[in-house]
Amino acid sequence: LTGKRILLVDDIDINRMIISELLIEAGAEVDEATNGQEALQAFLQKGEGYYSLILMDIQMPLLNGYEATRELRKLDAPSAQTIPVVAMTAHAFSDDVKLILDAGMNGHIAKPFEIDQVNRELAIPMST
Repeated sequence: LTGKRILLVDDIDINRMIISELLIEAGAEVDEATNGQEALQAFLQKGEGYYSLILMDIQMPLLNGYEATRELRKLDAPSAQTIPVVAMTAHAFSDDVKLILDAGMNGHIAKPFEIDQVNRELAIPMST
């Protein structure tokens, strides 16, 4: 993940700390947001093409992961349409995964997750 910038969005401090550390150890640069609203602000603030990937929790205050992804996909920026968004959630049933994909996300990591699962999801093609 060297040279990749990842936006990690989760409202639970310990989750952000653990996942961020794993990503940094893999060579990524990580920015954090605690809800979907902060994630959208970070995406807009950093500018076109800054992030390679967004890891998005589903259940968060202010703007949940579904809503944040839908709003992201509506933005008038080419990378808003193409940036991979991977959901992180305890909801792993097929109906939940369908909701995730219908919201515009590209993948899914079930919580609690294993490092191998994170690595498989992070192997999806990322924008530069």
